[in-house]
Amino acid sequence: MAISRRKALQALGAVPVAAGFTWTAAEAGQAHQHAAAARTGAAAAKKPYAPKFLTPHEWATVKVLVDLIIPKDERSGSATDAGVPEFIDFIMVDEPPPRSRRGISSRQTAIRGGLRWLDTQSNERFGKTFVDAAPVDRTALLDEIAWPKRAKTTMSQGVAFFNSFRDLTASGFWSSKMGVDDLKYMGNVPNQWNGCPPEALAKLGINS
Repeated sequence: MAISRRKALQALGAVPVAAGFTWTAAEAGQAHQHAAAARTGAAAAKKPYAPKFLTPHEWATVKVLVDLIIPKDERSGSATDAGVPEFIDFIMVDEPPPRSRRGISSRQTAIRGGLRWLDTQSNERFGKTFVDAAPVDRTALLDEIAWPKRAKTTMSQGVAFFNSFRDLTASGFWSSKMGVDDLKYMGNVPNQWNGCPPEALAKLGINS
């Protein structure tokens, strides 16, 4: 599965997001603030981050999955380095959408069901959960669901989950400080405008 941060960014908007994975910009912003504060607090206390929604196994799976989607490269760190797992954990509990009678939101159901689907497929094929499978086996499984137009209809559930999860991962990464730096975004930064460059004016036939 050749998914780089560039391809993950290009994939945004290419596939409709599943209803269970919808969130607002305000929710995303709040999740990042909470995640950053939690990471800082855990680091200060010299303790690992404690997920509020994800189980220990789900947490381990999410950490592996987000780094397969956005790995570390020569430009910046991985999704885990950017705090995406914490972002996802907070997204699951921060102002969730209307809940069902059982008190579980569709968003929570979507991610929990998708992670369970990965484990089921991995166990059937490799005799191990996704997080315990060999890297080559994880890649083989994700190759079947990462590209909707190539995927078999029998893999539709996995396709819907993975593409929504990729969107969530990318949103978490590129709205983080590391992600903004990765994009070289220059907005909200005071800058000096010295006018149109002379060479550009000359090309347009305008005297500077």
